[in-house]
Amino acid sequence: MTEPPWRAAPPEPPPRDDRDGADVVIVGAGLTGLSAALHLLRAEPGLDVLILDAGQPGSGASGHGTGLLGPRIGPPVDLARRRFGDDTARAVYAFSTAAVARVLALIAESGIDCDLTAGAQEIVARTEADAARLRSRARAYAELGIEVPLLPGSELAPYPDVAYLAGLRYPSAATLDPAALTRGLADAARAAGARIRPGTLVREVHPGRVSTSTGPVRARKILVAVNGYADHLRLPVGTMLPLRVHAIATAPLPVGVLDGVARTAVIEHGDLAPYYRLTPDRRLIAGGGRALLPARGDGLPPGPADDTRHAPAWRFLTGWLHTLHPALRDIEVTHRWSGRIAMTGDGLPVVGRAAPGVWYAGGCGGHGLALSVATGAYLAEHHLGDRAPGGAPASLPWHRDRAPRLPVGGLARPLLGGYLATLAARAERKAREGAGAQRA
Repeated sequence: MTEPPWRAAPPEPPPRDDRDGADVVIVGAGLTGLSAALHLLRAEPGLDVLILDAGQPGSGASGHGTGLLGPRIGPPVDLARRRFGDDTARAVYAFSTAAVARVLALIAESGIDCDLTAGAQEIVARTEADAARLRSRARAYAELGIEVPLLPGSELAPYPDVAYLAGLRYPSAATLDPAALTRGLADAARAAGARIRPGTLVREVHPGRVSTSTGPVRARKILVAVNGYADHLRLPVGTMLPLRVHAIATAPLPVGVLDGVARTAVIEHGDLAPYYRLTPDRRLIAGGGRALLPARGDGLPPGPADDTRHAPAWRFLTGWLHTLHPALRDIEVTHRWSGRIAMTGDGLPVVGRAAPGVWYAGGCGGHGLALSVATGAYLAEHHLGDRAPGGAPASLPWHRDRAPRLPVGGLARPLLGGYLATLAARAERKAREGAGAQRA
């Protein structure tokens, strides 16, 4: 199968009416757009909010993630200190943990059933070089007064077939079904008064109006929240490099196998490094390891994955899972899928103004589950509504109008593909070396 093992989504109801204007138009029915709509309408009941999406709510990255809710934004903390200074690095981490808390509170307030499981996240090292990097990161956290403990391999969750050397444990984390969360936010936004119009491709965005596949729509204010599908809109927000990332899910594990598998979400250290988590119905979900530039024609709405092109990524994830526990070699992989994320040149998102009355949010780099919801709330509270003052917090470096420009077309495209292949090869080599060291 090429879809995640989330519960099947019911078809979207038709739009409530065919008005061609709104107070606020939101482009993208993912986590950012739906969160913004819900927070706007809770603050200003009666506001006319229209959400447009080329597919269905959650048909983009929001419904195709792997459900890791954790505190990560931008570069690692030691690099963030060097780049931004201690005060900003501390503020970034505080915002990220507050973003996790905001998601948890919103799920509780809205009564969303999304298989939420509170827990920790661990970033772990198989090699001494990666362990040294984690020790550097732990020192940076300690010097900032942030409690993120560094644990030796003996104190990590049980890994019976892997010799991890060290790990950072992030206590402010959880796992959930991202598609169910997105649908729950859509239901809550609709109940609060939002109009959701699926199957509506936005072709152009201008101050005061958007051009769509069904005609023009007027708006006082506009929020564009389409993340990895922003390239065709040509907004002046810098380069949002779209990438296809991959995931798999196993059949439910036998009870005896669960005894040797970590209950926390586990992320190996490194760029595009693989990770896994358990679901409440005892499946293992794994992601990472390989990313691809989208194929030509891989546009809106998202189509089914090309199995031939994506098969190497899924094979790597399957083989990597087999290194974690001997019994996993006999467990069937039942689901395979991919999702489209957006990367920026410096690893930081963009939350800023693209034009008068037009706001843009995106570029989370695959780590946007908590940040997307928090960003939607922030924009609703400070920019899209009229009751709260504007102005982005100066200490948060992703509150900016644009990301760095990157060459992504022409001769640069094969170079980007080669760089991604190098990262994938590095992740695969570390997995092989770690498995070989354990067997030895």
